[in-house]
Amino acid sequence: MPRVGSETPAPSSSSSMASTIKAYSVPLLLFVAAVFYQLFVIPKSFPVSHYDVLGIKRYSSIADAKEAYEKISSKWNSGNEVPSTDDFIKIQYAYEFLTNPSWKSNYDIFGIDEHIHVIDRVKGKYAGESFSKIKLPLLDATVSVPEDVSLNVITHKDFESILKDTRPSLIQVFSFGSKRCAQFLAVWKRIVFLLDGVANTGSVELGDLQLAAYFAEKKPTGQPFFRNGLPSLVAFPPDCKTADCVIRFDGELSVDAVTDWFSTTILGLPRILYYSRDTLVPKFLSKSSPHKVRVIFFSKTGERAAPFVRQAAQSYWAYASFAFVLWQEEDSSFWWNGLGVESAPAIVFLKDPGLKPVVYHGSVNSSRFSTIMEQNKQQELPQLRSVTSVELGCDAHGFSRAGVDTTTWYCAVLAGRLGPEFDKMRETMRRVQELLSNDGDLKEADKVESFSPAAAALNSRRLTFAWLDGEAQKKYCYFCLHSGNSSESIYDTCGPRRDMADVPRIFIVRYKRNFTEENLKVETKPKGIWDTMKGDDVAPASQLVARYNGSDETLQIIEWISKIIKDGDSRDLPSFRTKTPELVPEDADPIWVRGAQKVLSKITIKQRIHGIITGIYDRLGDPRNGPYLLLGALMSFGAIWLRRSRPTPPTQSNQPSQPTNM
Repeated sequence: MPRVGSETPAPSSSSSMASTIKAYSVPLLLFVAAVFYQLFVIPKSFPVSHYDVLGIKRYSSIADAKEAYEKISSKWNSGNEVPSTDDFIKIQYAYEFLTNPSWKSNYDIFGIDEHIHVIDRVKGKYAGESFSKIKLPLLDATVSVPEDVSLNVITHKDFESILKDTRPSLIQVFSFGSKRCAQFLAVWKRIVFLLDGVANTGSVELGDLQLAAYFAEKKPTGQPFFRNGLPSLVAFPPDCKTADCVIRFDGELSVDAVTDWFSTTILGLPRILYYSRDTLVPKFLSKSSPHKVRVIFFSKTGERAAPFVRQAAQSYWAYASFAFVLWQEEDSSFWWNGLGVESAPAIVFLKDPGLKPVVYHGSVNSSRFSTIMEQNKQQELPQLRSVTSVELGCDAHGFSRAGVDTTTWYCAVLAGRLGPEFDKMRETMRRVQELLSNDGDLKEADKVESFSPAAAALNSRRLTFAWLDGEAQKKYCYFCLHSGNSSESIYDTCGPRRDMADVPRIFIVRYKRNFTEENLKVETKPKGIWDTMKGDDVAPASQLVARYNGSDETLQIIEWISKIIKDGDSRDLPSFRTKTPELVPEDADPIWVRGAQKVLSKITIKQRIHGIITGIYDRLGDPRNGPYLLLGALMSFGAIWLRRSRPTPPTQSNQPSQPTNM
């Protein structure tokens, strides 16, 4: 049995060393990290400066750089010192670089040196040869950005006005002494042209230190810098002009890349797809809504749609569908015979079935394209829809196209299901509209003066022609054609197709407003629920519907319309103020609208992840990290040493028991 009071054996030296290392593991790791930063990370993040190469203090003057170079070159000329080829290239480069005022200023403030690649190129060219064979100068200081008015260099006052504007902005930061900026000038002019009318554009010269520093990124030490050098492009989204909203472009400096980034990331505009000769019909024309105008752009370059074109695609999506085609010479005869396109660039508008395409050749700017779109957004015979009824003057809650003071106006509508028969009647109605809008053709076709009421009403904008999709707008179609027609005949025109019979029908609606009654109308409290419902249902304009039951002859249709308008204007016909069935929206949200939030959210997440990664990378290059790690190692070491140096208080079980007094 063990003897009472025997001592515990002392721990071995190896186990004591292991426990000590384990206890001091944290300060040891911090110390190793501090040494690693000082020996490897810091030299890589802060390479030897050009000032160090010449042996002068940082931010020394140009005169000091010249003086230092003369001292070094005097040793070479005297033969006292023969430099290596690599040393000569570094010294010569530093001298040429620091004696250029523009390059030196950019280097001192923003750390910009876009010629640094010259050193490696010259080293490779003259490897193994004497320094005397090196061709001087190493740098070409004659290249600079011309002071072109198209640069639109902005000042502080200009920038304040841009901040007040709600439109998005794209700013270029450049330097007059930068070769890259000089090469980018033509690209920038093209970008400004394409963004005209869509966003504000301007340029900030690096000499404007306050503005340039505002647009620069900041290192953890507070030094401003441009991560990708110059030129640097920064953008402000719409309705946001704070520094937190700045989005930087870090892609390829090309027209296509910059405009696509700005349109997608900053403006959230839809992309317009390219189609070939073989895919244009099955994938674009056949899938576009029948009421929409097809807008086809022919491009020689294959660049993506300009921002103002994509903005138009967003603004006019209810009226038009857009597509791009890459022009190829081998297909020129096909496009000429099919669409009348001679060459690119060109824009083609395809409207009603059987109508000749409208072609515009040549490039267009934003304002010109807006004018063209407004002129061609509707088909020649427009469709009566929920988004066009008020604009066309075919809504009892609206007004005539002739103006708000017009009391009586008309809307002639062709209703039916889409198909060959309906397309024929659309051409007939378009011919009716064309004849009435041109008095000379009408008189030449038929010498009947009774047609003049319809022509006068059309020219004064009191008469509108439109077509109605009887299947999609079945309730409205039933409402206008039900009276005076059997139910069976209505089903041939309105609602879903039941058999092969499709019968397009024409009707005309007379709208009349009593402005005297509206002005004298006194608001009274409704007597009951019925009065309340009745007041909400009644339209401000009365309606009278007349249906055409004649032949498909153009002149007979014109004669009937003229008679209706003559009677409607001269006779005291009955009128009814009732609730008309609402037109059903026929267009679902476009694909780009449904996916816009997803795309923008992905871009936002990607930008945040990219910002976190670059932030970590910048933090890793902070020269203060080494001293911080060393300080942390020392403090951790001291805390552990103090804790281990304290005597361990005896536990209660090891204390001798005290005798108890009885």
